[in-house]
Amino acid sequence: MFDQTMTFKVSGDKEDEIRKNLRTIYDALVEKGYNPINQIVGYILSEDPTYITTYNNARNLIRHIDRDELLQVLVKSYLQV
Repeated sequence: MFDQTMTFKVSGDKEDEIRKNLRTIYDALVEKGYNPINQIVGYILSEDPTYITTYNNARNLIRHIDRDELLQVLVKSYLQV
């Protein structure tokens, strides 16, 4: 049953939406004086939305991004594939 590798894929449109929302979240954190990388990593590790400011609707945006999909977009971007 668990012998086969699971596959996971985010569609191109969904990926673009995640990138756009993540940029909005990043910018809101910067504007409020937070270290956006630390705050986003804290959210990813804990799934606690209080790591993200409510400013500019950023917390609501992060709640609508599936963490698995977010991680896929981040890894893909990091590896530039």
